[in-house]
Amino acid sequence: MAFYSDKPLIDKHKTIFDTTLRDGEQTPGVSLTNDQKLKIARQLDKLGVDVIEAGFPVSSEGEKQNVRAIANEGLSLDVCGLARVLTKDLDACIDCNVDMVHTFVSTSDIQRIHTIKKSREEVLAMAVDAVEYIKDHGAKCMFSAMDATRTDLDYLIEVYQAVEGAGCDIINVPDTVGVMSPSSMYELVKNINTHVNIPIDVHCHNDFGIAVANSLMAAEAGASQIQVTVNGIGERAGNANLAEVVMCLQSIYGAKTNINTEYLLETAKMVENYTGIHMPANTPIVGDNAFAHESGIHTHGVLEKSDTFEPGIMTPEMVGHKRRIVIGKHAGKHAVKKSLEDMGIETTDEQLNEILAQIKDIANKGKRICDADLHAVASAVLGRNLGNETIILKEFSVMTGNLTTPTAVVRASIGDQEAVASNYGVGPIDAALKAVELMIGEYTKVKVRDFALEAITGGSDALAEVTISVEDEEGRVASAQSASADIATASVDALITAINLLLDKKKLWSME
Repeated sequence: MAFYSDKPLIDKHKTIFDTTLRDGEQTPGVSLTNDQKLKIARQLDKLGVDVIEAGFPVSSEGEKQNVRAIANEGLSLDVCGLARVLTKDLDACIDCNVDMVHTFVSTSDIQRIHTIKKSREEVLAMAVDAVEYIKDHGAKCMFSAMDATRTDLDYLIEVYQAVEGAGCDIINVPDTVGVMSPSSMYELVKNINTHVNIPIDVHCHNDFGIAVANSLMAAEAGASQIQVTVNGIGERAGNANLAEVVMCLQSIYGAKTNINTEYLLETAKMVENYTGIHMPANTPIVGDNAFAHESGIHTHGVLEKSDTFEPGIMTPEMVGHKRRIVIGKHAGKHAVKKSLEDMGIETTDEQLNEILAQIKDIANKGKRICDADLHAVASAVLGRNLGNETIILKEFSVMTGNLTTPTAVVRASIGDQEAVASNYGVGPIDAALKAVELMIGEYTKVKVRDFALEAITGGSDALAEVTISVEDEEGRVASAQSASADIATASVDALITAINLLLDKKKLWSME
């Protein structure tokens, strides 16, 4: 790896998690409960982040209570509160018993003149006073020159040197509106690094899609701390993505962080679930397709040796992910054969070729191929019913309404026994799926991994197609589809089909 600097990248980077769960820089359209924020804080502690910026206490009493609750949770990480350079803001943070106060003030002319309407001299004095106040109250202090990347360089350095002299522990260089290029970010941080002696932290916005690149260039230039967010969420286009920054540092640069990377996917999924902001399948590292392979050339190589078409320096296991072989129109014989073997289905070369041809024909019509499709095609080609229906749905009912908690009751035969279960959820589909999961709980523990719903006809009586994939405790995955004018019916049918396939796989694995 070549670097712009003549000295190697420092071998220990402490990654700061900038939670974005504050009113001052909230992700548009996202509102989390205090309980959800506390659960995320615990997860981040498990993940190994060094600092969590828990919120902006002065913004509301509820926010203040939440920051105090996180600060008093006894987490291993440092809890930070956000504050303007105003005494009431600083007091609100200090009252929450946070480990660190992150105070900020606009330093660029465009923000200073048009928002806070202060002179350069006034801003400098306010910054110094705020830092001294924080230190006098026994807390660590991080100071941010907001909009640093559009601030006159000489003045910016003057401000940073002044707060360092006042006792500041860390200076933050925020690219507040995301306008820096990677090379410019490198030069800026390198310049600042020659004028200050305390750690440099960076906070990059993703307006042009290069927040991660800018953060890495800052690290090359001497920054030792990087602010990130889970899934890159944040104001406007978001901030530097936690998983991407961490894995670039560790896998490409060979740098060290305190992150327990095996929990990256788990953390990303939690935040996705709580925020309702869905990660695209092609999201690096934690997306569904990050380690998925469909192309015949790729799957052949990966099945022989994973490094052939994966980075190698980053494996799915390192980030808590799993490798997937996807069957579609680009699939080759090796992928189909491996998927059939996972189902316990053996074929001759002639049968395999016929199964592959039929799968490609289905995929070319625009249909997504799931395990149930492959299973059905193989059954037809081999001329016999493969596998067993361990679970046979007898009936289910759903009760819902604007004044009624959605509740579902499911009855089915499981083997030679009859089982009944009921559960409730946030909606009728959620209730029905949870009832099925509860019903089969003593046979296998499963969770819905993916759920996709698509209307395939028009009108109020549209035919809906549901695709579900489920995963058991050992990481085995099975997927199925079902179509019906009733969404709940399609969902339950698809779920039971997928679970039956999963149980077949489980039986097969137990015999190996």
